[in-house]
Amino acid sequence: MTPAVGTASPRPRDPTPPDSELYLRTGTDGRLAFRGSLDAETGSLMQGLLSPLAKPRTDDKGKTKDRRSAAERNGDALADALNLIADSEKLPIQGRERPHLTITLSWEMLRDKLGQVRAYENTVLSPEAAQRLACDCDITPLVLGTQSEALDVGRTERLVTDELRKALIARDRGCAMIGCTRPVRWTKAHHVTHWADGGDTSIDNCVLLCEAHHRQIHHGDWQVQIVDGVPEFIPPQYVDFEQKPLRNTYHLFN
Repeated sequence: MTPAVGTASPRPRDPTPPDSELYLRTGTDGRLAFRGSLDAETGSLMQGLLSPLAKPRTDDKGKTKDRRSAAERNGDALADALNLIADSEKLPIQGRERPHLTITLSWEMLRDKLGQVRAYENTVLSPEAAQRLACDCDITPLVLGTQSEALDVGRTERLVTDELRKALIARDRGCAMIGCTRPVRWTKAHHVTHWADGGDTSIDNCVLLCEAHHRQIHHGDWQVQIVDGVPEFIPPQYVDFEQKPLRNTYHLFN
C-alpha cells in the first residue's frame, strides 16, 4: 500500500535490542533514579566489581554487624566504586578537567550549615553533605558582584596534601572508625574540627574514614577526637550512655 501524500512512512523498528542502556532522572530532592540493562559481559564485570564492596560489614573480630538490606549494600557499593573511579588518574579529560563534582555556596553557608546547596544541573545537596565533601577536595574561591557575576577567581588549593595523606596512612592504616576493616584506598581525609570552623589541616586534626563512616560522622551523632596522636570515637548516648571513647585496633595487627 502506497502511503498518502504528505504522510510520513512509519520508521521501521530495529528488531535488535541495544547491548546496554541506562536512563537517568534527577528528582527535586537531588536524588538520582536510574534503570536500564547491561550486556552479559558488562553485567558480569559490574557484579564482579560490586560484590566485594557489597559484603556485609564485620567488626574487627570478624563478626557480621550490618543491618543494611542487600539493596542498600549494593547502593553503597556502587557509591564506593564511583569514588574509586573518580580518584583514578586514567579517567578521560573533558573541558580541560577530569570528571568532578562542582558545588557553589557561600562561606557562611559552609560554616553554619544553613540553606540548600546547588551542584551539577541544579542537583540539591544538604549543607552537611557539602561540608563532608569539603573535607578532602579542591577549593576555588570566587569573589562575586551584586548580580552574582564572578569578579575574581582564586587559585585552587588542595586542603590535604599528598605528604599529609601519607602521614595519615602511616598512622591510621585504613578507616579509623571502630570496627571498620576498610583499607586506605577506600578512605578520605576528614577534618575533626572543620577548617570552616578554624580547624587546621594537620595530622592532629585529620582522620581517614571510608565513605560510609564519613557520612555517619557528618550526618549522625558520633564524634571523633585525636588523643595522644590516635583517633578516638565517642558514641551517642543511645549507643553508650557513658559515651566512652573507642579506638579501632584492627589495622594495627592486619
